[in-house]
Amino acid sequence: MNFPILALSFIAVIFTSCEYDRKTIIERELNEYCSGIDAKIGVTAIIDGTDTVSLNGHSDFPMLSVYKFPQALAVADFCIRNSVSFDDSISIGREEIKPDTWSPLREKYGITDLRLPVSELVGYSVSESDNNACDILFRLIGGTAVADSVMKAAQFNKIRIKSTEDEMHADINLNYLNSSTPVEMAKLLDLFVSEMREKSPQHAAVAKMLEECQTGTDRLKHHLPPTVTLGHKTGTSDRDSLGRLIGVNDVGYVLLPDGRQYTVAVFVSGSSFSIEETSNIIAEVSKIIYSNIK
Repeated sequence: MNFPILALSFIAVIFTSCEYDRKTIIERELNEYCSGIDAKIGVTAIIDGTDTVSLNGHSDFPMLSVYKFPQALAVADFCIRNSVSFDDSISIGREEIKPDTWSPLREKYGITDLRLPVSELVGYSVSESDNNACDILFRLIGGTAVADSVMKAAQFNKIRIKSTEDEMHADINLNYLNSSTPVEMAKLLDLFVSEMREKSPQHAAVAKMLEECQTGTDRLKHHLPPTVTLGHKTGTSDRDSLGRLIGVNDVGYVLLPDGRQYTVAVFVSGSSFSIEETSNIIAEVSKIIYSNIK
């Protein structure tokens, strides 16, 4: 009479053991791969919202343009609270179109007064990492402090948004103020993909933009098959006074064909390698995680 209960208990033990073994295997492989690399590497993956693997997961790393993802959530929050549709247009002064920064928006429209939909600005910022679009959005919502407060209100206290793109361009040391831990970013992504993605038209639009991200295809995406869906945001820096890259990052969520999902945040700071070589580190980390989950 007790056999079914014993059998179910046995299956539960096996399942728990498999989950534990997967976590142990991934963390061991990450440690083995990253141990000899001349850079600080932080990784966190959250599998199906429960199983968390991590390497330097609670260390702070400069986000760089990764912060355009939490900023986009702050823009969505602003629009919802103020009954602003992503289809609504806003005015942009020519002085907001900076000439000496990464800006596909500027390349399309030139330096001139504009009116553009909020959705187009968020798309430029998230999908193409446009620095001018990012700072226009900060102006729209009331500054970096507003975006930071949205993170704090959601209990993401380790995600810090302090400086605009223009301010970081003027002072390279300000790149370090916009920071996150891999654990916090993976948790934010997990919350987004599990609960927020369909919360509103604005959030659904952000998800589409993440999944259409055009930067960093040689990072998280490089070893992933076309059958999975990746929504992600990259960050890339200049070199510091010692000639090392301040950061090369990629964070995102992966949706598997069988309905499973995981989020992953990879931050690489102080790399002595080229951007391409550092991007390959992220690609290999992504490969380790995916190969143990698929």
